[in-house]
Amino acid sequence: MRLPRLFTPRTVASAHCDLPCGVYDPAQARIEAESIKAICEKYQANDDPEFRTRALLIKEQRAELVKHHLWVLWTDYFKAPHFEKYPQLHGLFNEATKLAGASGAKGSADPEVADRLLAKINEIAEIFWETKQA
Repeated sequence: MRLPRLFTPRTVASAHCDLPCGVYDPAQARIEAESIKAICEKYQANDDPEFRTRALLIKEQRAELVKHHLWVLWTDYFKAPHFEKYPQLHGLFNEATKLAGASGAKGSADPEVADRLLAKINEIAEIFWETKQA
């Protein structure tokens, strides 16, 4: 028996993502974005400087988590056929991650900015769920 043949897999499996589907979900980004919006609202309603400082720190952490969850979807879940079928998808991810970043929710305490971020995440989620039905 030849040794290389011993290490050759008998069954070859393929998947469009890192693991069989079911591990990705835009809800993770949406939950963090909803936290950002709630923090912005509480920040606006409170004059206590210590509270506001803590709120900003937590909001910035949540914004980083939004970016992380979006990047995972963008780079690990969505593949070339998705981007061909939904040509706006790259732009949506770019806009959403910018809205989560320093020029968006991370750098602002305005609940309206958080609303815009949530709207972009919802657009991505609609496409995500369409691809899961296919």
